[in-house]
Formats: sequence, structure tokens, C-alpha cells
Amino acid sequence: MNKIFSHNGRVFARRPALILASAALATMVLAGLGLPASAQVLNPAAKSNALIQQNDLQTLQSRIQRQQFQQQQQQYRAQDRVIVQQPQPVVPQVRPSCQTQIIGTTAVSTCR
Repeated sequence: MNKIFSHNGRVFARRPALILASAALATMVLAGLGLPASAQVLNPAAKSNALIQQNDLQTLQSRIQRQQFQQQQQQYRAQDRVIVQQPQPVVPQVRPSCQTQIIGTTAVSTCR
């Protein structure tokens, strides 16, 4: 029985170090999970080139989007400039129902 307790005593003596190491490992793993997966660039010149390429890509994307927007606006303006000939509306005309009679030197109008 003493042998069992003496063995457990050594485990308990090492236990704080084991807990500390486990906690540190778990912290590192959790910190790594929160970050996006990416490769570490060891060469600073390569990192600078990658940033320049990313900036160039963003610049090109912005330029393309601006050109597409301008083309779309030109199409809208062209559509707005098209003049559509509206047909003349059919409006009924009222014919006068008056008759003019000339009797001698007098003109007499009779309207109904």
C-alpha cells in the first residue's frame, strides 16, 4: 500500500508542471485556430513584393470597376437621349352645327 501512495506522490509533485504545460499548449492551439491559415514569409523582400502585388491587384480591380461603371452610365445616357416619337393623339373635333344663310344683304346664323 505504501508503494501505491509513494508512486502517487511523485505524480502529484509533477502535476502542476503538467497542468501548466497542458494549459500553454491549449492556449497556443486555440490562438492558432482563431487566425486564418497563412504561410510565414521569411524573406522581407518577398513580403514587400507580395504587398506590392496585392496593392497592384486592388488598383486594377478598382480601375476595372470604375470603367464598368462609366460604361453603364454611358449606356443609360444613350438610352435617355433616344427620342421616341409619340403618335399624335386622336382628338375628336366638334363640328359647328351652325348654318349661315344670307338673305339679301343680311347674314343669319342658325345654331342647333
